[in-house]
Amino acid sequence: MSLADEILQGNVRAAARLMRDVEDGAPSAPEELKKLYPFTGNAHIIGVTGAPGVGKSTVVDKMVEFLRKDSKDVGVIAIDPTSPFGGGALLGDRIRMQRHTADPGVFMRSYATRGHLGGLSRATYDTVKVMEALGKDVILIETVGVGQDEVDILHAADTCIVILVPGLGDHIQTMKGGLLEIADIYVINKSSRNGADELAADLTFMLEMGTQRSSRWIPPICRTEASTGEGVTGVMDAVQRHWGLIQEAGLREQRERQRARTDFLEILNSSLIREAMHRLGQRTVDRIVETIVAREHDPYSAAEDVIRNFFKKAR
Repeated sequence: MSLADEILQGNVRAAARLMRDVEDGAPSAPEELKKLYPFTGNAHIIGVTGAPGVGKSTVVDKMVEFLRKDSKDVGVIAIDPTSPFGGGALLGDRIRMQRHTADPGVFMRSYATRGHLGGLSRATYDTVKVMEALGKDVILIETVGVGQDEVDILHAADTCIVILVPGLGDHIQTMKGGLLEIADIYVINKSSRNGADELAADLTFMLEMGTQRSSRWIPPICRTEASTGEGVTGVMDAVQRHWGLIQEAGLREQRERQRARTDFLEILNSSLIREAMHRLGQRTVDRIVETIVAREHDPYSAAEDVIRNFFKKAR
């Protein structure tokens, strides 16, 4: 029995093995993912992002608790910073949510960003598919979220939650051009701190002045004290209302189309590079690099030559 067959029967260990193969780039992984793909697309994918220290993991932990009380099977993908030594995830998020690890209704996986500036690695997208095929009702993706460029979550999630805390000064201004604009729901965590009202007012002003992706949905501003669970029910109510709206208005189909486009182009890009490297061989690559270093050739023309020869041979 293949890993895909075992996963479709609910085998969690098989799912974990395939996720490991996906992250390691095992040649067998794409074949298993092909078998699973017809059984994907049913889960509600929720992205949670925000700057370090805003309490993302604590909010996600409380969201998982809420969903389990509602009898939902939950998947959690926690994107941690990459270790500068081992190259893997630092695993801080999984540690903070470890009370759910013994729950058979929760499947948790940590990944490192592996240098992806958008905040999500290729393995994240494939892991979502595995969790969907495993039968998860809701999948939470917590990104590393270190700045305004970490907006890949927009293409991976149905509902995007951006978490902020009071007292970050000009943080909103620095993030306005990117991260804040992807939010379907804003959460002001640690809202008992001074400055929560001012932060809410700044967000309200930004919403009034900005252009929303959908005129039918104005992102609500929720307040939480995630350490105690206060306000998380309000966040989940907003999540459920957004989920209902995007299904009713056909907005989920638009996001699914964008997700499929992003998925296809990323796979095509990596496949073309891998095939080109295979055909060229390391010696040829090294020789081209040396001609570029010696200024006998420029990198732009060199790449154009490779592409031209690649497609000439492909005909």
